Amino acid sequence: MAPPASSYNSVTSLILVLCTLIVISCASNFNQEFDITWGGSRAQVLNNGQLLKLSLDRGSGSGFQSKNEYLFGKIDMQLKLVPGNSAGTVTAYYFSSQGPTHDEIDFEFLGNLSGDPYTLHTNIFTQGKGNREQQFRLWFDPTINFHTYTILWNPRHVIYMVDGIPIRDFKNLESRGIAFPKNQPMRIYSSLWDAEDWATRGGLIKTDWSQAPFIASYQNFIADACTWSFGTSTCASGTMNKAWWNQDLDATSEERMRWVQKNYMIYNYCTDMKRFPQGVPPECSVA
Repeated sequence: MAPPASSYNSVTSLILVLCTLIVISCASNFNQEFDITWGGSRAQVLNNGQLLKLSLDRGSGSGFQSKNEYLFGKIDMQLKLVPGNSAGTVTAYYFSSQGPTHDEIDFEFLGNLSGDPYTLHTNIFTQGKGNREQQFRLWFDPTINFHTYTILWNPRHVIYMVDGIPIRDFKNLESRGIAFPKNQPMRIYSSLWDAEDWATRGGLIKTDWSQAPFIASYQNFIADACTWSFGTSTCASGTMNKAWWNQDLDATSEERMRWVQKNYMIYNYCTDMKRFPQGVPPECSVA
């Protein structure tokens, strides 16, 4: 039996209040948090701001960016990737500052033929320097349901997580002369675009445009993070009491990350001696 209207309204009001007070528990509205940046009607915000869809056809792809810039935080986004034959397509979801010495934290999902797994491509740039690629197969089909992709970014770590499982930890090794992204605020960007010249098996598999439009979906964006505006951060002294500010990987999380890397990592720049004949980047040799 449905509750009386008055009871329903009271409960709804209470939920809204709790969402306001406890931001981490409630998903944000895409209309309030993001701007569509290209692709026209190929990008759509639906369900009163709770769902965003990007599409790609022969004419164009599409993309969006966050209204806010962030400097540290724990940020979740749920994605459901292009289903079926997605070969040639790339769904990019990443954080980036601007300029030639920009910082960047990347998730990129490289499409594949129907029935073959996606490739999850990760990279991190510091002071304009990247070339830190690690690639993974996912242990589930990312096109059937939504899954949560998280960046936990604090002064000591950039941790990539999938459904709460850490897959990569880029540590602050400034004491060893290795740059770490900690001074440049970043916006969040996402796009769905055609990269048939390289995305699927090095460009051997081309985009099948008879399958278009290709559609990727987004929901439940949650940013427990410091925003940045006009040179000022919203972070107060209390930020350092937030769980993510000092979060590290405990023994259980380290074990789960090793499990992912052992079973699902398909490329690691730190082991690519052909690419780095003079020696791998210095962060690779630091225990």
